[in-house]
Amino acid sequence: MSGATCHDAATVRLFSVTFHHSTADFLIPDGKPLDEALQRITHLGIGAHQDDLEFMAFEGILRCHDNDDEWFGGVVCTDGAGSSRSGEYQNTTDSGMKEVRREEQRRAARIGNYGVMIQLDHASETLRNPASSPLVQDLRKILLSAQPKIVYTHNPADKHTTHVAVVLATLEAIKMLPEHLRPSRVIGCEVWRDLDWMPDEDKVIMDVSGGDLLAATLMECFQSQIAGGKRYDLAILGRRAAHATFLDPRKVDTACQVILGMDLTPLVTGESRSIQEFVSGLIDRFRSEVTSSLR
Repeated sequence: MSGATCHDAATVRLFSVTFHHSTADFLIPDGKPLDEALQRITHLGIGAHQDDLEFMAFEGILRCHDNDDEWFGGVVCTDGAGSSRSGEYQNTTDSGMKEVRREEQRRAARIGNYGVMIQLDHASETLRNPASSPLVQDLRKILLSAQPKIVYTHNPADKHTTHVAVVLATLEAIKMLPEHLRPSRVIGCEVWRDLDWMPDEDKVIMDVSGGDLLAATLMECFQSQIAGGKRYDLAILGRRAAHATFLDPRKVDTACQVILGMDLTPLVTGESRSIQEFVSGLIDRFRSEVTSSLR
């Protein structure tokens, strides 16, 4: 499916946005029309699963919360059908789980006062097929309409293959935009692998101190995942606290909650290197730092 486009000399916007799956879901907590809601987005989070945005893109959520000048928009790419389940959810069917997780994400969007929350409803296994392009096209439409300043997505060193598929699709979608419409910064965030291994000069340090209550409230929305014994809520806040303390061994802490990111902007600014070369370069710098210290 495709929407109509409008062109002028200064900008390009996409109106009457439609997506590959007719079951795609969008929520706008303050009731604005979808086109208008997208156009105000300054910080856009693109995650694989329900709850990924609250784990990894919290800097944008916190910055835009109760802020009339900057707005956070969320995109969840998958349908939630393959989610782990236990406890009261252990007998929930895939279709039932999809609706549970969809409503959990809606609730988080309301609490976080997101400018828009879009759930694209793709199946995880289709995203992991390199020949699959519908997600790229869906993301291109959203990016073209919103034109955010900052995009948060997964980092390419994440060990969850669906997360890696989403970051690859996100980068591809951004590169399809005219250069002057691309975000000024793209940040790859940590979920299923910390980024504290990166050399300090390569880290994007996101101070989210003071947002503990909002962070905890958002994560409580995802009880289908937490109640079964995976305490993501405790783990994520613990990781952020650990990053704040272990960031620098020679300085007193200046933050109490820190999220680490990987700057992916060079991959969408026309440079020719591949994502494999980019990540290998980071690993090589880490290796050099460690071996130099041992010498």
